[in-house]
Amino acid sequence: MTTITNNTTSLYDSLPAQFSTLANGAQFPEARKAAFAQFQALGGFPTVKTEDWKYTNVIPFFRNLQTLELPQPIAISAEELEATELLLPDTYRIVLLNGELQPQLSDLPPAKQATVLKLSEAGNEPAFTAHFNKSKKLNEHHFAQLNTAFFTNGLFIEVKAKAQLEKPIHIIHLYHNTSSLLLNPRHLWIAQEGAAVQIIESAAGIGQAGAIVVNSVIEAVTAERAQMSHYQLQTGGNQLRFINQTLVQQLGKSLYNNYTFTLSESELVRNNLNISLDDERTETHLYGFYIATGNQLVDNHTSVDHRMPNCESNELYRGVLMDKATGVFNGKIYVHEDAQKTNAFQQNNNLVISPEANIYTKPQLEIFADDVKCSHGTTIGQVSDDALFYLKARGIGDAQARSMLVKAFAFDITAQVKIPAVRKQVEQIATRYLSAAVNN
Repeated sequence: MTTITNNTTSLYDSLPAQFSTLANGAQFPEARKAAFAQFQALGGFPTVKTEDWKYTNVIPFFRNLQTLELPQPIAISAEELEATELLLPDTYRIVLLNGELQPQLSDLPPAKQATVLKLSEAGNEPAFTAHFNKSKKLNEHHFAQLNTAFFTNGLFIEVKAKAQLEKPIHIIHLYHNTSSLLLNPRHLWIAQEGAAVQIIESAAGIGQAGAIVVNSVIEAVTAERAQMSHYQLQTGGNQLRFINQTLVQQLGKSLYNNYTFTLSESELVRNNLNISLDDERTETHLYGFYIATGNQLVDNHTSVDHRMPNCESNELYRGVLMDKATGVFNGKIYVHEDAQKTNAFQQNNNLVISPEANIYTKPQLEIFADDVKCSHGTTIGQVSDDALFYLKARGIGDAQARSMLVKAFAFDITAQVKIPAVRKQVEQIATRYLSAAVNN
């Protein structure tokens, strides 16, 4: 086991030796070497002096990490899985433990419609060769490069051409450690031409001993006329910290929907979501909802890259900030010179319940085409006194009135969810947080 002392300088200094040991027997050595060199060229771990990390200081979360080495696998029973309360009805279930597929707990989709493999077993798949580690902007992300250098396993999903999966795929990420741990799971998901798939992600800790920093990368591809809906239900206890990079490539006439719900006790959640619209008549919808309580830090960075004409993107994120929590939203829309007749819209709304909570929001447009319709905006506010007076004048108590208004604000996002069981679970979790906030 590799032991790391309690500061990030020692962690960073130890990485070359650890990488040298890993690279000797690991798959994809050239990709790993290039990624580690790029990670070093970017300066290693980002600091608050790095523009995209200005409000998100990750250094404290890397102190006291003791190992990058995975613990011995443990056996998980069906009862333990059910006790996580993450199970959803009518889904194909895929269970991962520290990024490793658990076949005995999984119910995979039919092989004639989809290929599901451990990433380490997918090297000979043509789709893997065509798309692995090929995402645009991958080189710009410090932690994505760290992941490419050190990933151990993950999930490869290829939905076959014209396959229409009758049930969503539900990926349950379980995390276990025997000492504080940095994990680097890696995933590649592909919807081939004319295919349609819904993918749901959930997370929970199992038998944790110390903190786990999960540094994950998802590369997703929607081929021509394919459709992918991606639900990220970011759950989990305060011992889990997440740095998520999702990089999506869209080809002609494809549709990608992303729903990101941050409803956890995690002290740190950082989401980097990058969409590249690489062909004409692609369509993208991004919905996000986050609740931050206590001293939590929830940071959403999105980038929508319009490269070709006649494409549409729509983005709506909402957040509720309580206690001493901090929220960050940084959304960028790029419209390239060739991307004429682009429709792109972006909105971030925030409800700040506590006077000690903070929100930093920065929607951005960069437009180099002249025949486009684009808009962006943001709002920061508190519960409306006029709306409270209206409800209380009709006999509704103060706490109930506040709860109704906060839920109305939040559930505009959950109304966009197309899977009833997912919507129900999200609203139940959100209600617990929101009820606690308005009753304090």
